[in-house]
Amino acid sequence: MADSSNNNDQKNQNTRFYHPYQDLNVPIQKLYNLPTSPENLFPELGNRTHRSWSENLTYYTGVAYLSGAVAGAATGTVEGLRAAELGDSFKIRVNRILNSGGQRGRRLGNSLGTLGLIFSVTESAIQSLTDRDDMVNSAAAGLVTGALYKAAAGPRSAAIAGVFGGIAAAATVAGKQVLRRYVPI
Repeated sequence: MADSSNNNDQKNQNTRFYHPYQDLNVPIQKLYNLPTSPENLFPELGNRTHRSWSENLTYYTGVAYLSGAVAGAATGTVEGLRAAELGDSFKIRVNRILNSGGQRGRRLGNSLGTLGLIFSVTESAIQSLTDRDDMVNSAAAGLVTGALYKAAAGPRSAAIAGVFGGIAAAATVAGKQVLRRYVPI
């Protein structure tokens, strides 16, 4: 027994571990030690406290459209399921579900996407005028967004929509601050 273990030790000492990158002088051990802080191309980008107007435009519009499309498609699908009749074939039922889901998703997605577009432009304009980024700017942007969105329905509808928009924007910012404070991310 001693001879077989001694024999294996000699084989391990005579063989060499295959390392395909040994001639490249690449520190493989450090290859996946990624930095934890954000890396910016320009140092002044690291000092920014908020997104630029174009980033806001893309973010708010995209998130609002996607949220509206998903919520609208879900409600439209439920409507299509409820509208199914007993004598319908499977193809007709699926067609009804897809049509109602697509129609609702398009409508709600476009509506919320428009709200996101107006909000992002308004908030960016207010931030550039006041040189601040706080809850008051977001609430004012929500107020203006609601009023502009419902302006064609009359002044009373515009005022009510403006109040709801301001409250919704302030609640969103407050909720975001609460999440940052109490939820470890």
